[in-house]
Amino acid sequence: MPKTIMVVDDEPDIRDTVKTVLVKNGYKVITAVNGDDCLEKLKKAKPDLILMDIMMPGTPVKDVVPKIKGTKIAYLSVVRTGEAEREALLREKNIVDFIQKPFDIADLVKRVKKIVG
Repeated sequence: MPKTIMVVDDEPDIRDTVKTVLVKNGYKVITAVNGDDCLEKLKKAKPDLILMDIMMPGTPVKDVVPKIKGTKIAYLSVVRTGEAEREALLREKNIVDFIQKPFDIADLVKRVKKIVG
C-alpha cells in the first residue's frame, strides 16, 4: 500500500507541483486548500503525513494543528522564521519537519521518505 500524503496549501501551483512530484515517487496524494478544508478531509482520510503551508487564509494554522491528532505534520513556509519561532512551532508533538519554500524537489522527496518511508 502506498503511503498517503495530504498537501495543504492555498497556492494551486504549489499544491499541483508537490502532488505531481509525490505521485511520481509512488505516494497517494490528497490536497486541501486551507486548514478548514484539511480538517474536513481528515474526517474521511487518514494520511501518513500532512505537508501544510504555515500561512493561509481562513482559520490560522496554529489553531488547526492542535485539532489534528495522530498524524505527522511538516510545515511548508515561505516566511523566514527565526530560530526561536521555529522551535516554538516544532513544539507541537506531531510536527516533524519545517521545510522552507522555495524548496528543492529532490530534498522535499528525501525528507518525505525519511518521515514516512
